[in-house]
This record gives sequence, structure tokens and C-alpha cells, in this order.
Amino acid sequence: MKNSGIRSFLLSFALLISGVVQAQSNFTSKTIGVGVVVADIDRSVDFYVNGIGMIKTGSFTINEDFGKRSGLTNGVATNVTILKLENSPDATDWKLMSFGKKASHPKPTYIQDDTGMQYITLQVKALQPIIDRLTQMKVKFLGSTPTPLNAKAHFLFVQDPDGNFIELIGPLQ
Repeated sequence: MKNSGIRSFLLSFALLISGVVQAQSNFTSKTIGVGVVVADIDRSVDFYVNGIGMIKTGSFTINEDFGKRSGLTNGVATNVTILKLENSPDATDWKLMSFGKKASHPKPTYIQDDTGMQYITLQVKALQPIIDRLTQMKVKFLGSTPTPLNAKAHFLFVQDPDGNFIELIGPLQ
């Protein structure tokens, strides 16, 4: 009886693992590119590059024809600025674009105020340089952050100029 139970468990586990591996094989990249529509592209690039510490790695244009054919826009062109945490093909693309208008909904105060993507998490080597840059830029820290998570890491919570929440986790130094 014991052996058949163990065999059944191992077979179920093997099937589960093979399903997970098979599902992952549908993707050609292990990163997710994120497109963020912002009100003011210069202000947002400044925040992410000079405040958070991302780097600009490229840009491209979505022209009117492609915007319409692809369904991305109704024929409106836009430029896309690509930022990354490091200049590496394995780093996620944080793609900023602007259509020159403000959001049609209020800026959230807390993550539960809206639906959809509400925040990103960035694991950092040292929070203090980011804290210093954001303080100089007069970015408001949310809650009582930075706050300790454990003996080695602190948590900092801020919003970008458009209200997207960003949690930064890492040691102070």
C-alpha cells in the first residue's frame, strides 16, 4: 500500500513538473517588456533615469500606419523610450511613451484604489543612493518608508509622476 501511494504521488508530481516546463517553453524570452503611457515623457525619463537609476537603452517610433494596423492606437504616432535596470539583453524593457495628455482617471493614493497593474518591485544593491536622489527631486516617500523588512533589507515605496507605484527593496548601504 505504501509503495503504491508513493508511486502515485511521484507520478502526479512528475506530470505537474512536466506541465510547468512545457508551459514555459512557449516563450522566447524570460523577461516581460512593460509599456507605460505617461503624461510627460521628459519628466518620466528624468524620474526613472536620474531618480530610480535606470538607463536609457534605445527608442523607436510607432508610426500612424502601424499604430492603426496593429491596433495599438487609432492611427496616432508615438515615440517609445526604452529604459532598463542594466544594459543587458536579459534585462526587462520599461517602455515609456506619451500622447501628450494627462490620465483620464484620478492619481491613486493606495494600490487598492484602481485595478490593473499597480506597482513594480525593484531589488536594489543599496537604497541610500536612490533615497538621496529621490529626496533631491522632492519625491514623496509613501507610508513610513524606508522601513526595515529584516536585518538585511529595507522597503521604500514611491510613485512615479503618473502615479504608478514603485517598491524598492534592498540594504540601505
